Amino acid sequence: MIVSNLILASASPRRRELLTLAGFPFEVRSRPVDEVRAPGEHPRDYVTRLAQAKAEAAFDNPAEIVIGADTTVVLEDRILEKPPHAASAKAMLRALSCREHVVLTGICLKHGTRTIVDYESTRVSFVALDEREIEDYVASGEPMDKAGAYAIQGLASKFVDRIEGCYFNVMGLPLAMFYKHYKSLAQ
Repeated sequence: MIVSNLILASASPRRRELLTLAGFPFEVRSRPVDEVRAPGEHPRDYVTRLAQAKAEAAFDNPAEIVIGADTTVVLEDRILEKPPHAASAKAMLRALSCREHVVLTGICLKHGTRTIVDYESTRVSFVALDEREIEDYVASGEPMDKAGAYAIQGLASKFVDRIEGCYFNVMGLPLAMFYKHYKSLAQ
């Protein structure tokens, strides 16, 4: 079924883990992209634009299928990206406590002259967190490179009351959506 080399245009260990678990052979080719949200840019447009920019930056050979992705957490009208420091991570976790938020991941696949851009949305509800839980979690270091300051598959799994939508999307790559588009390009 695999007719082209798969290139992951991301340095994310979670995306590497997900592609490996799903059985995809791939190479990583991550190149820097300016990840700045435009004023007034809708979160969906932001993650799809960044996913496309990442895929285009890594695209070298039309025989390859390049996958770019970008994930963010949206709480009401606020985007929670990767926290720049511990205080920011604590503030994000306080804001998420006992509330529902949305995780958006934009994906872009490039192959030959074809480009597919799409996104996934998953609703996540957190239990109430006390200050000690927040302090301990941030002290673990886990939230520091994660959108919204948490990893659903890690220590923060105990904070997640429920999800509606794709679990893998919350980890950073909606696998079923990716696979659907991958199959359409790999034929």
